[in-house]
Amino acid sequence: MKGLKIGVWIVTLIALFTIFAPFFADWNETHIYNPRWTPHAKYHNAQTMAFGPVLGALTLYFLWGRRGGDEQSNVSLAILFASLYYATQLLAFLFPGVAAVDPEFAANVPTLLGLPGQLAMDIVIFALLGTAYLLEQKRITGQTGGQSR
Repeated sequence: MKGLKIGVWIVTLIALFTIFAPFFADWNETHIYNPRWTPHAKYHNAQTMAFGPVLGALTLYFLWGRRGGDEQSNVSLAILFASLYYATQLLAFLFPGVAAVDPEFAANVPTLLGLPGQLAMDIVIFALLGTAYLLEQKRITGQTGGQSR
């Protein structure tokens, strides 16, 4: 495993963000403490919050803890796990009646280039994961003369 692992560090930071961000975003009056939400809606919110740490931990395991498998497969699986939370956030926009934020909280939610903050964040994370994948594929295949080990 020679060479600077810039891609691995990018994915590591995304994994750590994925572990903690759901709680920063949802452990408040807009989500889990929203009195207008039904207990079942709060259950699904809690399920989503738990999904982040699970995916973040799997990502870190494949980047840093897994001893079996080849490096290219481990990095690819880590990037796949790192992307799943954000892929499901993007897919959620396809369901009927959903919005990035409830209307009463819309004024307090940041936007970027006219996009809801959550959607903009998903796009940035996918761009970072794509960059990390390309960097790591180049590093790994470059260290073995074009062949992954």
